[in-house]
Amino acid sequence: MSGNQKEICAYYQNGIEENRATLSRYAQMEFHYTKKHLREYIGAESSVIELGCGTGYYAMYFAGRCRSYTGVDLTPEHIDILKEKIRKKGLSNVSALVGDAAGLFGIPDESFDVVLCLGPMYHLPSDEREQVFSECRRICKKGGIAAFSYINQVGVYVGACVNGFGDNQYPNEKANHFVLELGRDDNRSDLFFYTMPEEIEAAAEKYGFRKL
Repeated sequence: MSGNQKEICAYYQNGIEENRATLSRYAQMEFHYTKKHLREYIGAESSVIELGCGTGYYAMYFAGRCRSYTGVDLTPEHIDILKEKIRKKGLSNVSALVGDAAGLFGIPDESFDVVLCLGPMYHLPSDEREQVFSECRRICKKGGIAAFSYINQVGVYVGACVNGFGDNQYPNEKANHFVLELGRDDNRSDLFFYTMPEEIEAAAEKYGFRKL
């Protein structure tokens, strides 16, 4: 189970996730290219689960492109919003439930063709990320596809150096310690965790995934 559930839920309970896809040009590009990369793996007969589904941006986009779509999120407010979207659109192939990506109780083994993990890794230290990899492997069918997103440790640091970050001026000693040494946010160290592609790929391989 995630050790910082309260912090995650408190951060997202104000509804900031609902309009994130259109908040900035950066966000628009993120969502555009995520959809572009995932489209080739999601077909009409695919059963899809999304861990960290937020308020259902991808659920609404892929609902008409797959056989079934299950959204799971730690924040109850997100699931309430997604359920309302499902109701309004009359979608019979989309479901939503509150759950923890690090412990997917009640979800059977090998039950999904596509497993999307597009948010939980942002908020978990390395040991809990491994729990998520283990759960994703457990619920993914043999021959299935899993997609993982994470925050690049060097990317966030360089971006802050170039563009600034809140009231902090990068580089600075605190950021060097938290971001580069610990892989944590220097202001919200219990909420945002950073990593590198090599670490993510090694953990995924450990749990039986092969990079495409």
